Amino acid sequence: MEHIAIDPERAKKELVAKYPAKLARKRAKQIVVNSIDEKNEVPEIQSNVRTSPGIITQRGCTYAGCKGVVLGPTRDIINITHGPIGCGFYSWLTRRNQTNPDDSEDKHNFITYCFSTDMQEEQVIFGGEKKLRQAIQEAYDIFKPKAIAVFATCPVGLIGDDVHSVTREMKEKLGINVFGFSCEGYKGVSQSAGHHIANNGLFTHIIGRNDEIKGGKYRVNLLGEYNIGGDAFVIERLFEKCGITLVSTFSGNSSIDTFENSHTADLNMIMCHRSINYVAEMMETKYGIPWIKVNFIGAEASAKSLRKIAEYYGDQELKDRVEQVIAEEMAPVMAAQEAIRPRTQGKTAMLFVGGSRAHHYQELFTELGMKTVAAGYEFAHRDDYEGRRVLPSIKIDSDSRNIEELEVEPDPTRYRPRKSEEEMAELQAKGFRFKDYDGMMPEMEQKALVIDDISHYESEKLIELYKPDIFCAGIKEKYVIQKAGVPLKQLHSYDYGGPYAGFEGAINFYKDIDRMVNSKIWGYVKSPWQKEPELSATYAWE
Repeated sequence: MEHIAIDPERAKKELVAKYPAKLARKRAKQIVVNSIDEKNEVPEIQSNVRTSPGIITQRGCTYAGCKGVVLGPTRDIINITHGPIGCGFYSWLTRRNQTNPDDSEDKHNFITYCFSTDMQEEQVIFGGEKKLRQAIQEAYDIFKPKAIAVFATCPVGLIGDDVHSVTREMKEKLGINVFGFSCEGYKGVSQSAGHHIANNGLFTHIIGRNDEIKGGKYRVNLLGEYNIGGDAFVIERLFEKCGITLVSTFSGNSSIDTFENSHTADLNMIMCHRSINYVAEMMETKYGIPWIKVNFIGAEASAKSLRKIAEYYGDQELKDRVEQVIAEEMAPVMAAQEAIRPRTQGKTAMLFVGGSRAHHYQELFTELGMKTVAAGYEFAHRDDYEGRRVLPSIKIDSDSRNIEELEVEPDPTRYRPRKSEEEMAELQAKGFRFKDYDGMMPEMEQKALVIDDISHYESEKLIELYKPDIFCAGIKEKYVIQKAGVPLKQLHSYDYGGPYAGFEGAINFYKDIDRMVNSKIWGYVKSPWQKEPELSATYAWE
């Protein structure tokens, strides 16, 4: 595809030109040209604000973030949607989360089921708590699960059903862990609010219920990895080769047992910063587990993350093993790069995907010699873009106050700093960084466009202006983009591809992108009005 050299500042002006003045001013704050100034700082971007009505956003709701993203991949918790059936179906297997129950004694796997109270007009008018009790009882009678979670949707909040009193009652009656989430879809500006609510619920109702220490001497949790297309399986294999015990993943290929035991790990590692950083912060405060940012998307990033884990433990045996694994895994990666890169070098990509994917997948495109000309998140906060250094300057608005902030204190018996102050200081002196994330923008191309909560119109305009070789987003955008003659790679669910994590996943990604950007089929996509721009008609009057 022929690329067009365009000034990004002009592109920004064209993106907002057709908006009404008030909306244009707002969107101009959410669209920035990436640049690093003399103070090594990136420009401020407005984010985590409500979408303007009618703009056709890519965002999901609070309920989607809580049930669909964070709790959805857990195989042995029955997740009941309290609300209309449409809400339950929306969050049912839409992200291709995979799981492997073979290592579980009971082998429960409820991911393939869609549980809903199926609220009707009667419940909306007279209340749905009775039907919720019946649903919990029925789910228990049929499946005998270890735990049941209940998720409130918009009608539930509007009519005032108390899911928490019902779950407390049923927990006492059934003798299993039953808990609820007040994650009504309207409660936040995006699915980000649902992530926060889910984090609070996990920390309050599940984490810390089993103190048994399992596994070897290198024990870690992986946070913000949801096993889409089998990503978590690849990372688990890497850890196993290195001799690292993965206590729990939040929440790809996860079970309630691993959640309950996760507070016994030595280190928390965050993949998707936005969706799970709250749990990491609370676990450090209560149990003394430090956290670091990692990235297992991209071969170089995976190698860097494995070395970071080894450096944390400071064990030469682990360092040697990690280097051996990296050497073994990188050989086929380099061979794949050598074969594919000549066909992808110089091509352009755009990424508008939630969580960390719009950031992390730029690593893979860089390894292919491709340039990311525009990127953005659906539900990010400023620290996801600019880095955690801006946290003190972020103002708490009324929407953020809708989400409860838990008061967490060190556990009187189980708080145990994993490293002494001297050991932490020694690591930091070597450049090791805890509780830190640089954000997407410092690692992006200079003069690239950064767009928060991109609209449907802006997506089409970007394609018209830049003519990228590939556009990465979700299912809602997929077919419109492809009708414009541009291949779209779903990075929410990977379409039918994956895994893309780790070294093995990098090779899979190289091959898939090579096929997509070098296929000639996109040049044959023409809409009817492009083929026959003049339409004529005659009218018959009776």
